[in-house]
Amino acid sequence: MTSVAGAAKFAAGMQVRARDEDWLVVEASETAQDGTRLDVRGISPLVRDQRAVFFAHESLDKVTPLHPEDTNLDVDTSPECRRSRLFIDALIRKTPLPLSEQRLATVGTHLLDDLAYQREPARAALRGLQPRLLIADAVGLGKTLEVGLLLSELIRRGRGERILVVTPKAILEQFQHELWTRFAIPLVRLDSSGIERIRRNIPAGRNPFSYYKRAIISIDTLRSDRWRSHLTQVFWDAVVIDESHKLINRGTKNNRLAGLLAPRTDALILASATPHNGERESFGELLSLLDPTAIPDTSDYDETQLDHLYVRRHKMSQDVSAEIGHKWATRKKPRAFDCPASDAEQRIFEELYDVWISPGDGRSAPVTGKGARLFPYTLLKAFLSSHEALAETVKNRINSIDEDVKKNPEKKEQRAAERSALVSLGELAAEATVQEAAKLRRLVAELKDMGVGPGSDERVVVFSERRATLKMLHENLPGELGFEASTEKMEGAVRQLHGGLSDDEQQRTVKDFGLADTELRILLTGDIASEGVNLHRQCHQMIHYDLPWSLITIEQRNGRIDRYGQEKKPEVRALLLVRQDEDPDVPSADRLVSCRLLEREDEVHRTLGEAASILGLRDEDAEENAIKTGLADGKAFDEIVPAQTADPFDLFMAQHTVDGSGEHYRVPQLFASTRAFVEEALDEVYDENPQAKIGKQWGEDHPEMLSFVPDRELQRRLLVLPQTYLDERGVLGELRVTFDPAFAQQRLNRARELSGGRPKGAITKQTRRETSGWPDVSFVTDQHPLVEWLTDKVLVRLTRNTAPVITANVDGPKFLMQGMYSNAKGHPTVLAWSCVSGLEHGTPEFDDDLVKVLNGAGVEPKMLNRPFAGDLDALRALVPDAVAATRRHLKELRGIQEEPLIERLVEYEKRLQAWRKASETTYEQLTLGVRREDAEQRVEKTAIEVEKLIEDLATQGEAMVRVIGVLVPATGTGEKKGA
Repeated sequence: MTSVAGAAKFAAGMQVRARDEDWLVVEASETAQDGTRLDVRGISPLVRDQRAVFFAHESLDKVTPLHPEDTNLDVDTSPECRRSRLFIDALIRKTPLPLSEQRLATVGTHLLDDLAYQREPARAALRGLQPRLLIADAVGLGKTLEVGLLLSELIRRGRGERILVVTPKAILEQFQHELWTRFAIPLVRLDSSGIERIRRNIPAGRNPFSYYKRAIISIDTLRSDRWRSHLTQVFWDAVVIDESHKLINRGTKNNRLAGLLAPRTDALILASATPHNGERESFGELLSLLDPTAIPDTSDYDETQLDHLYVRRHKMSQDVSAEIGHKWATRKKPRAFDCPASDAEQRIFEELYDVWISPGDGRSAPVTGKGARLFPYTLLKAFLSSHEALAETVKNRINSIDEDVKKNPEKKEQRAAERSALVSLGELAAEATVQEAAKLRRLVAELKDMGVGPGSDERVVVFSERRATLKMLHENLPGELGFEASTEKMEGAVRQLHGGLSDDEQQRTVKDFGLADTELRILLTGDIASEGVNLHRQCHQMIHYDLPWSLITIEQRNGRIDRYGQEKKPEVRALLLVRQDEDPDVPSADRLVSCRLLEREDEVHRTLGEAASILGLRDEDAEENAIKTGLADGKAFDEIVPAQTADPFDLFMAQHTVDGSGEHYRVPQLFASTRAFVEEALDEVYDENPQAKIGKQWGEDHPEMLSFVPDRELQRRLLVLPQTYLDERGVLGELRVTFDPAFAQQRLNRARELSGGRPKGAITKQTRRETSGWPDVSFVTDQHPLVEWLTDKVLVRLTRNTAPVITANVDGPKFLMQGMYSNAKGHPTVLAWSCVSGLEHGTPEFDDDLVKVLNGAGVEPKMLNRPFAGDLDALRALVPDAVAATRRHLKELRGIQEEPLIERLVEYEKRLQAWRKASETTYEQLTLGVRREDAEQRVEKTAIEVEKLIEDLATQGEAMVRVIGVLVPATGTGEKKGA
């Protein structure tokens, strides 16, 4: 907020002079080298309503704040003093909350159930100097909603203007949909189709991340090197990375991406239900992205050092279970069904166990090369999925051997036995048929028993680890169940979801499965859908066609339908391939391992709440390898997979909550509701006739719905909304909104129930609108583009450096004042909305409850605006005294309001010094050389950066003071109309 040129102070809502015109500051932010960046809107006649950007810097733009002592006073003659009430309320809306204010300010304003546990992450993040947190709640608790709540708080504090959300590509639209429909936070989607559209819409050579303030992009797209140069040029207010456990492994593109983004954002929000890969050092490095001074040695730390960075709860957590019982039905006990092998499958079983798994007569498995010891179990796992998956695995292994021998001819004899055994196994797999596949026959029977088929609304998710199995099921299930076969992969009642689909195809498949009227009934999916994808809206039944040997993955899979908002009891089934002569005392793998894992996950789900804590490995592949290794070593299942963890760190990782208690902050407001503000603002902006000028009307059939034709400026703001939403709902031609949460939820539910039933081939615009997954009405929160547009419209209606004079029920003039101190980042640190009286007697008195003063003076709807009969020049002469008195008063308030911030800064300074000392001790133990030099440089660089952050967050410069109105005695009694 401090520019280089003359150390002038700027803040949103201020009026400034630049290029001989007057402007309203919409947004002010500091840049590294170009002074203060000012997004402004014109208020003088020549530039009225035009948008511009200035850089307040001695070598760039000369921007002069209008001095409060020169404020002109203008008597408000509008009906009910509407213009003044709107102006003051809009200015409050535009002004960020001070940095010292940690109470939540947007609670209860969104389209979601008000759950205390979902507010706790926002509270925890706001306690830090930078809002940085790992939200590691278990599957199904609503991490997306928790992210939305935190982003809303940051936006209200002026710390959420520039937002980047990074997610897996399968849930891009799902995440975007939730943030818009629940919070009215629009994100520009930068998937494959979005990028092409943006290239057409923005000037050539422009950085898309600087052109659009708020964007969402898949991690698969963003990690490409082509985006690196764009990312290095942008600093974000907030970065959200969903499924952040994918960032952990050092040296990967995801890890490098995280290292690139972390220092280029103020707020960093990581979200993952499985945040730990089993290595304490990796987890320490992940949390060091949030706070580089939290852990001196990422390989040696204790849990208390992480408390401020991490929150994790599960369904059984005390603070969660008390609130969600009515919205999250209890899962039924999972059921596993034996599928006795066909004759062909039995021969494969015998070959696998006799040759590969348990060869007798002192023989060893005929396997060599990389991963030789565990490869027999890879073959077994493939077969437990399907004979098709086994055939594919065998083929790939033979090709790998042939490539190895081609490069190393001397290995031909060494690998001959394995190749020969693989050929034999492949021949047996080729003899098996789909028609006789035991698990497929049982799957068909189960689906029919569940009522899945033509004419039924029943839906089911079928999981398999192997794409060959998914392909087999996709080709055979439609005919078995009487569905019409489809040659198009995005059509039909049975569809696949896997990583081979494009991001658009993945998102459409997930969307169609969540809509009531689509033809999709059976979703065949790999474990791409086990992370972050919501499949519970129209479905409560799931079948594991094969089971992963990982508690984490089983938990993730089950969580797709077993999550908050699931009102039917989730039903989980699993299919077990067993031998014809199965011996209960010597069970085959699906009974020995797969079924036991299914049962173990369910036990942990109902007690500890987090399956990953049992093995403590925190990584799906590591869990599978540990189980395979244990079996190869001859260990019993209970020895490999214990019933509970004994590691205190794993217990800590299983659950860690924060104190979510405390009152909420009530933002001062002059209107009873956002609806009241919008209605009066539309009347003011359109001269009491918005009905004729923009077609404003409340719905006849739906009186809760307001509709009108947006003007060009509002259309421009709406262009950041999802393109599918703009196209399918015709938003730019007619904007439909509601302030009623019940009605908004009803329209959202209706969109899910009726949308998606589109005919094949070309469709009309009307059909596209009727079958959209987006609701036809948007819920208005205080950060909705409609409210932001009206706020700016109201603020520019007063002429340059002018404050309104309001006739009210007061004994003498009362000056309404805004006072603010800020830090170097432009964030308010001290804020006051005050009223000063007694200036005419030279004895100023302050009341810092502006709304109470206005209410006491009768400044409210339906007030009578009586003529002003006083001396306007005498009032103007008091303006400098009002400004001077407010500056003195603000210095007194600073000592009170700034104290919590100073305490946090001092605490952080102490933590920095302790971290620095501990870090120096660590690297001093290293021998001289490159490693020690790198460690020294890293510590020094981090310390300098954190010291700069502490300095920038502290209050700097003089106070900004503004006269925002004057209350004067009325000539009449000031009674309300109609009283």
